[in-house]
Amino acid sequence: MISAFFHAVFYNPIYNALVALVAIVPGNDVGVAVIVVTVLIRLLLLPFSLSAARTQRAMKTLEPKIKELKEKHKGDKEKEAVATLALYKEEKVNPFASILTVFIQIPVLLALYWVFRYEPFSHVNTTLLYSFTPIPHAFSLLFFGIISVSGKSLTLAILAGISQFLQANLALSGTMKPSDAKGMQNDFQRVMGLQLKYVFPFIIGTISYTTSGAVALYFITTNLVGAAQELHVRRTLAREADERTKLLERVAPQ
Repeated sequence: MISAFFHAVFYNPIYNALVALVAIVPGNDVGVAVIVVTVLIRLLLLPFSLSAARTQRAMKTLEPKIKELKEKHKGDKEKEAVATLALYKEEKVNPFASILTVFIQIPVLLALYWVFRYEPFSHVNTTLLYSFTPIPHAFSLLFFGIISVSGKSLTLAILAGISQFLQANLALSGTMKPSDAKGMQNDFQRVMGLQLKYVFPFIIGTISYTTSGAVALYFITTNLVGAAQELHVRRTLAREADERTKLLERVAPQ
């Protein structure tokens, strides 16, 4: 049942979008279709990324108050938890918003990966097509006529690892930047940050090389779009902060 739901809601729509794009992009370039559909998916997920970033920033502004509550209820974890949740409610902050955002994105990104991993695109799997999906008359498995997206590509695998490293560094310097405070949670954040910066790029590069050029191209695109989204999120949050500051200045008593 779960598999049928996943295919009906995520896998099949993404596969149909790729096939349709191959039919209309110049040269029936599968690599170009991979880039376009990855960008479109990331744009659809942008509102969730913005929501998670707002939550992360709000949580950081509440850190001094949370620290005070920990000191006040030191030794009584139950009272500390109740007081912390009350603070979140008062400030209208949902601490689970970031987790929810991740869970929303996971099935979409997994569907993208599995489509690129298991559909060869040397032919069309007509059993997955909708009646209105155009069928390409040909497929070009050479990205821009140069690099194969069907077989292994060391060049694309290296670019996938590099793009993951750059995207992780950008994210960790922004809304994902760990707090300077001490504690188990912040130690965990620092460890995760080191893994994102140095371990994940190696893993992404290895996966990209051992699967196909299409998977590598997907990782490159999603990392670059993710970096662009991070910059957009920063600008949006900075603009919202400026607007709040100006509003407070207007309503403040003279």
